[in-house]
Amino acid sequence: MAAGWARPAGFALLVVVVLAAAASADRPARGGLSVTAGAEESSAVFPLYGDVYPHGLYYVAMSIGNPPRPYFLDVDTGSDLTWLQCDAPCVSCSKVPHPLYRPTKNKLVPCVDQMCAALHCGLTGRHKCDSPKQQCDYEIKYADQGSSLGVLVTDSFALRLANSSIVHPGLAFGCGYDQQVGSSTEVSATDGVLGLGSGSVSLLSQLKQHGITKNVVGHCLSTRGGGFLFFGDDIVPYSRATWAPMARSTSWNYYSPGSANLYFGGRPLGVRPMEVVFDSGSSFTYFSAQPYQALVDAIKGDLSKNLKEVPDHSLPLCWKGKKPFKSVLDVKKEFKSVVLSFSNGKKALMEIPPENYLIVTKYGNACLGILNGSEVGLKDLNIVGDITMQDQMVIYDNERGQIGWIRAPCDRIPKFGSSLLDNTIHGFEDGYCWPQFPNIIGYQNEQSAVCYSSITK
Repeated sequence: MAAGWARPAGFALLVVVVLAAAASADRPARGGLSVTAGAEESSAVFPLYGDVYPHGLYYVAMSIGNPPRPYFLDVDTGSDLTWLQCDAPCVSCSKVPHPLYRPTKNKLVPCVDQMCAALHCGLTGRHKCDSPKQQCDYEIKYADQGSSLGVLVTDSFALRLANSSIVHPGLAFGCGYDQQVGSSTEVSATDGVLGLGSGSVSLLSQLKQHGITKNVVGHCLSTRGGGFLFFGDDIVPYSRATWAPMARSTSWNYYSPGSANLYFGGRPLGVRPMEVVFDSGSSFTYFSAQPYQALVDAIKGDLSKNLKEVPDHSLPLCWKGKKPFKSVLDVKKEFKSVVLSFSNGKKALMEIPPENYLIVTKYGNACLGILNGSEVGLKDLNIVGDITMQDQMVIYDNERGQIGWIRAPCDRIPKFGSSLLDNTIHGFEDGYCWPQFPNIIGYQNEQSAVCYSSITK
């Protein structure tokens, strides 16, 4: 949901409005969670699409409904609620890649359901239900000024697991019939949002409740575009990753490895420790005013005369060289690494090389992908966004209460039974193809596969 450089996406703000309207004929009033019987705990891996620039998001294809239909969802670890734009009927919807999801009368969650209580209490701390026949309405607002108003429903999600089984758990998600998510005339890249936060309404938490996967989620975002998302811990390199205990954000319940000290070029920048959260729903990284200005001053003071500051509408701070840059590789030698040193973990350092904080725009300029979060209402919160998490496996382990990261070849989707970080990566040695709708169970793709060239080992 990252619509522009000044708008951090992903973070659900503290707004859920319980609408007191009773269920109507076109918005059915009853529903509940279906339990998956006999499910064996396993893991699942999904290909990702998108990039930081120019698209500004990473998204996954999910199979929802009976029969299963494909939907593209913005991967967002900064919020809990998964939702689709839906025809219930739709009051305000943007153009989306697939036909709008259409709920049936028996799919709607009543306000007395525990999942409805979890949704409301998780954001506002209160839950009110006047009648058993009342539906579970919500309104959720995001830091980028987007919003979704709708009703909670349940439907089946078709998932192919590492143990070769296919499961169809009934999971609760939002049926959004009134959205404010950018221009209504432009076609959105996604049909909705995949909420992977730590709250009990999160899709990940629900899968854990069904006994399908462990409460572990991770992603690997490639600088080439794409990557992969995984549920469960079968491919987690526990002994080799850097780990920090999860710290509850003082601002809200986001994934946070705690506070960090900021370094540039190996020297501290002299700013107070920064409260940091990780958010896959934010395209760029955001520092609050003090560390942002200290970093900008350090970068400018270290640049050679080969680079000149120029205006570029893509981002606020950009430089040009003697000739247009084709990629970050052309300019990275002119910049030094940024380092976050987390006090919450023993030797928990995150190195941010130039390719993890710079982009090269279509004009051939190099632009700083770390932005001033204080200017967009984030106050003292600092967001590590997609640009900084590229080419790293990032793991949110709710089972052990820790966050991990490790450099990894995110172009390559690992097969189960071998680690992503083994010397031999199986399955992609001779080039590979991704279908138009990968991991869509029961959906026949009528278009030809999208093929990619081999990746250099």
